[in-house]
Amino acid sequence: MLAPSVEDLGYELVDAEFHTAPGGGTLRLYIDSPDGIDIEACEKVSRQASALLDVEDPISGHYNLEVSSPGLNRVLRTQAHFAAFAGNEVSMILRRPIDGRRKLRGVLTGVDDDKIEVTVGETPVTVALAQIEKARLVPDYADLL
Repeated sequence: MLAPSVEDLGYELVDAEFHTAPGGGTLRLYIDSPDGIDIEACEKVSRQASALLDVEDPISGHYNLEVSSPGLNRVLRTQAHFAAFAGNEVSMILRRPIDGRRKLRGVLTGVDDDKIEVTVGETPVTVALAQIEKARLVPDYADLL
């Protein structure tokens, strides 16, 4: 529901999370663009999303809306996300174990349609996108120094 209006503003809706808490919850939107995200972009998307959410009213009760960049440890969900970050280190949790492991951490070495390849140590592991429960970039903090 929100992705088209975010895209109309020139941004990508990377992820959305809703966390419940007593007395309300938090809807968190993560946006990105090739030029990066600044506070003005977050404000613009927040105003647009808030207006749309007020009209559509998909969440009952009180909640807070937060808009943010995906950050250094951004979530990877789509084939395009994985392709954009090939060569980077990723951490993932799988829906079903591969060779007895549900958690993998390695370098994203290949992306092909509905599969990715991660090199864990010296071993390449092929994983179907549908098999990935959650995947994130592993930040390289050395680049920030």
